[in-house]
Amino acid sequence: MASYLDRWEPVIGLEVHAQLMTKSKMFCSCPNHYGSGPNTNICEVCTGQPGSLPVINQKAIELGIRAALAVNGAISEDSVFARKNYFYPDLPKGYQISQFESPYCVGGSVLIQLENEVARRIPLTRIHFEEDAGKLIHQGDKTLVDLNRAGVPLIEIVSEPEIRSPLEAGEYLRKLHAVLRYANICDGNMEQGSFRCDANVSVRPRGEKKLGTRTELKNINSFRFVEKAIQFEIERQIDLLEAGEKVVQETRLWDSDRNVSEPMRGKEDAHDYRYFPEPDLPILVISEKWIQEVREAMPELPDQQRERFVQEYELSEYDAGFLTGSRELASYFESVAKLSQDAKLSANWIMNELMGRLNATGRDILHTPVKSESLAKLLSFLVSDQINGKIAKTVFDEMFEKGTDPGKIIEARGLVQISDPSALEPVVQKVIEAHPDQVASFREGNTKLLGFFVGQVMKETKGQGNPKTVNQLVKQLLQP
Repeated sequence: MASYLDRWEPVIGLEVHAQLMTKSKMFCSCPNHYGSGPNTNICEVCTGQPGSLPVINQKAIELGIRAALAVNGAISEDSVFARKNYFYPDLPKGYQISQFESPYCVGGSVLIQLENEVARRIPLTRIHFEEDAGKLIHQGDKTLVDLNRAGVPLIEIVSEPEIRSPLEAGEYLRKLHAVLRYANICDGNMEQGSFRCDANVSVRPRGEKKLGTRTELKNINSFRFVEKAIQFEIERQIDLLEAGEKVVQETRLWDSDRNVSEPMRGKEDAHDYRYFPEPDLPILVISEKWIQEVREAMPELPDQQRERFVQEYELSEYDAGFLTGSRELASYFESVAKLSQDAKLSANWIMNELMGRLNATGRDILHTPVKSESLAKLLSFLVSDQINGKIAKTVFDEMFEKGTDPGKIIEARGLVQISDPSALEPVVQKVIEAHPDQVASFREGNTKLLGFFVGQVMKETKGQGNPKTVNQLVKQLLQP
C-alpha cells in the first residue's frame, strides 16, 4: 500500500448528520427523546398522515445558527426547505423535508491538527436543516419500524473533498464533534445515532486534478471505525485500478466485525431524489438581529479555549489541542491545573498516565475513577517533594484501580519520600562499600556508573529516596 500511495492520492469528503438538542421534533410538537417505547413519540405530522401540516421548530433554527457561527459559515437571510423524495420503510411520508438548492449556511471550515504536523483548515461546502428518518429493527426474518426518530431535527454538515487520509478524517470528526458539544448543539452520542457520518471516498493518480469515481460509506458510528472503513475503501479502490478494473459508484456498508465494506445499493445523485420546494413551509428568514443575538450568547469554543490554554497555561499547541478535544476533558484539566498549581505537570499526567489507562480500559474522561481533586492532590505531593515520580505512579495505579485518596495510600503503605541527607547517607555509604570494583572504575573516569549507584540506593530505599538528594550524595561520597 505504501508504494501504491506514491502513485495514488485519496480524496475524502464527509457528511455529518448531527441531531439537534431540542425538546420537540423539527416540524411537530412530539418529544425529541431517545429511549422511549417504540412508536410512542409520534403524531399525524411525523407519521405523514394526509392533511397534516409541518411547523418549523424555532429552537432548531437557533441551534443551526449557532453551528454556522461555530465554523464561521455564511448564513443566508433567506433559505428554502425542499422535499427529498425516496422510498424506504422508515420514511412514512415517502419524502424527507431537507434543504437543497438554498441551504441556510454555506462555507465555513474546521481546523484540524495531527501530531507533529502543521494545523490546517478543512473547508465546508454547506450546512442544511433536515428531519431524521425513523428506524428499522430487524428481528429474525421480520423487520419492525419505530417512528420515534422520524422528524427529529438535525443538521447535515458537508465538507469539501479536501481530506487526504483516514487520520485526517478521524481528526476532522473529533474536532467537529467537540465543537457541536461545546456549543450545546448536539449531544454527540454516536451509539444512539445523534452524531453519524457518511464518507465519500475516491482515489486519483497523484498530480491529477479530476476526481475519481467515488463510493459512499454509510452511517459509521465511531471515529475508529470511520478511519478503518476509509482505509479499507482506499485500498480496495487502488487494488481495482491497479488491476485495470473500474470503481463503481455505489453506497457501501461497513461491517465492523469483519473489517470490510459491502455493496448496499447504487449511489444516488441529486436528480434521483426529484427535489422540489416544500409547498407547506414558507421561506426561512434569518435576520441579522437574530444572528447577533445568538452570537452574543455563544459559549467558549474549542479553538478559543485552545488559544487560551496556550497563553494562560503556557502549553504547546498540540497539548492544548488534545486537552480541548472534549469539553469534559478541558474542564478536568483546568480543575487539576488550578488545584495543583502546576499546569504543565497536570497536562502531562492527564495526557499520558490518565488517558493511557482510560483508553486501555475502554473508558473516557466521564467515567474516570480518578477525580480531578484526587489527581491534583497526588501532583501536589509530587511537586512538594513528599513523593517522587516512581512512587507517584505506584500511588496512581491504586487510585485508578480503587478510587482511593492518594494521601491515604501514601500513609497506609509508608511511601513518603526520604529527602533527609542524614537518613540517606548511611544507605549510600553501604552501597559504595558493597561495590568496590565499580567504585574503582568510577574513580578512574567511568562516570556512567553514577546511574548504577543511584539505582542501587533507590533499590535499597524501595524507591523512596529523593532522586535529587541521592544523586548529590553519591557524587559527594564517591570522590576519592
